[in-house]
Amino acid sequence: MSRLLADVAVTRGGFSLEVALTVEPGEVVAVLGANGAGKSTLLGTLAGLYRPTRDEVVLGDRSLAGVPVHRRRVGLLSQQALLFPHLSARDNVAFGPRAAGSGRRAARGTADRWLAMVDATALADRRPSALSGGQAQRVAIARALACEPELLLLDEPFAALDVDATPAVRSLLRRVVRATGVTTLMVTHDVLDAVVLADRLVVLDAGRVVETGPTAEVLRRPRSAFAARVAGLDLVPGRSCPEGLTTADGMLIGGIHPEPVAHGEPAVALFAPASVSVFRDPPKGSPRTTLPVRLAAMEPHGELVRLRAAASATGPGWIDGLAADVTPAAVAELGVEPGDEVFFAVKAAEVTVYPAGREAQGGSALP
Repeated sequence: MSRLLADVAVTRGGFSLEVALTVEPGEVVAVLGANGAGKSTLLGTLAGLYRPTRDEVVLGDRSLAGVPVHRRRVGLLSQQALLFPHLSARDNVAFGPRAAGSGRRAARGTADRWLAMVDATALADRRPSALSGGQAQRVAIARALACEPELLLLDEPFAALDVDATPAVRSLLRRVVRATGVTTLMVTHDVLDAVVLADRLVVLDAGRVVETGPTAEVLRRPRSAFAARVAGLDLVPGRSCPEGLTTADGMLIGGIHPEPVAHGEPAVALFAPASVSVFRDPPKGSPRTTLPVRLAAMEPHGELVRLRAAASATGPGWIDGLAADVTPAAVAELGVEPGDEVFFAVKAAEVTVYPAGREAQGGSALP
């Protein structure tokens, strides 16, 4: 097992990526972020597919600066299986060991071993055209690991699979990765991939790391807007105050502090969409934070309806993306539709305020 130390900078057109990260031996790290955040650019750079402006990558005891793709000992598994169409599954898997110098018989023996590892022995003699998407991805996993890489890169490996094949391949990949102990960096949009496979999460925004930590911790207490959305929580950035949090535009978000947060320290307020009430007119009664919003979307969410907010004409930008989960009956009673101006309200007892953390401060619009 090898440790990855990476500090890379890449410029592609008008986009720049600057990322420093460490993946411990045998650790599985998931990289999350919105489209265009730089996730695939990061993996492509580590694989040697892009020419970086700064390339300080150490894998185990080897520097990868200037090392060509085929000598990096880095395996890459992408959305598409990308198997050689003219080769059988066995010969696809044997290709890597053969390229590394193994004899034909030894390489085919290695291929058979890995096909057995991914429950694909029966597919050995089939060409890719005779494989389903899930079967092809099983063969691709075997091919990626047959060269015994020191680092495995997974670029949304389940994105092209149908919903029936995904759970089985995800479970298989988890078993194989854990069994081999290969150091793994995975890009995904699916929080379930991260929960099932990853020890730790790294969140990218505009080519920069804005949050990192153990998977359960990040999903329980996200410090960036994207991680909060992935975790199914609403997040408001600001600074801590005795009553909760004050936003950049001076709005008070009432909340409780589960742990000490110094007055004025960068912080985030978190609350569940199910704790948000929706009103046509400003609510009265018990103390609560009331936010004027414009409805951007209405989406089914289990047995509830998720109302997604955008900032009103005069409202602050941090309102964009906040969500409220309400019953279909409540939606019918409100008589709302996208574009309507309404009020989101949440009680202080439902809001928790945490330190923003050094990583999140770089990606949040803090006052």
